[in-house]
Amino acid sequence: MKPAVVLLSGGLDSATTLAIAHSQNFQSYALSVHYGQRHKAELLAAKRVARILGAHEHRVMSVDLAGIGGSALTDKNVAVPEQPSEGIPATYVPARNTLLLSLALGWAEVLGAFDIFVGMNAVDYSGYPDCRPEFIAAFETLAKLATKAGVEGGRFKIHAPLVSMSKAEIIRAGLELGVDYGITVSCYQADDRGFACGRCDSCRLRAAGFAAAGVQDPTRYA
Repeated sequence: MKPAVVLLSGGLDSATTLAIAHSQNFQSYALSVHYGQRHKAELLAAKRVARILGAHEHRVMSVDLAGIGGSALTDKNVAVPEQPSEGIPATYVPARNTLLLSLALGWAEVLGAFDIFVGMNAVDYSGYPDCRPEFIAAFETLAKLATKAGVEGGRFKIHAPLVSMSKAEIIRAGLELGVDYGITVSCYQADDRGFACGRCDSCRLRAAGFAAAGVQDPTRYA
């Protein structure tokens, strides 16, 4: 089994991505990041997901994106929007995916791994620029230029198996792989118990995905 670093937020998409990595016979090193998000419920969910889905190792690293603010997810003075809006929403976190992938890349190089799995999605997403295939391709180029392993001939691959899937397709794929979505947390403003608000963008996309997939929504709502 080849080693792979899997970015694991504790949400629906990243749990599915971890299951897909296992189905492709990768030995997963799950990485969660405390970046200053509003709540820790998703990190607790990530711990559950990593354990239940059988990650070889699970680490939590920290980046202080709350220190720069600019996002409803890291700055408590910015309200989480509860109605659909035009353009890139207030929940966009500046440079988040660039920093998260950089941490994953660093750990991958230490492990001697050339595969990184991410749950980015460019279909049922909120308009984030760092969830697009163009961003993933650009980061692969960066990884080759910016690492010892890359300049010595190694080729890093950023796997984004969900990038072109609808939320319903993601849910169906995860269920086929045995993912228990009841242990995941996707809500942008979940309470300390991990109960979802049912109103934010992430909650709306998640609920619509279960409805479109024709399966019962196991989400715990406040």
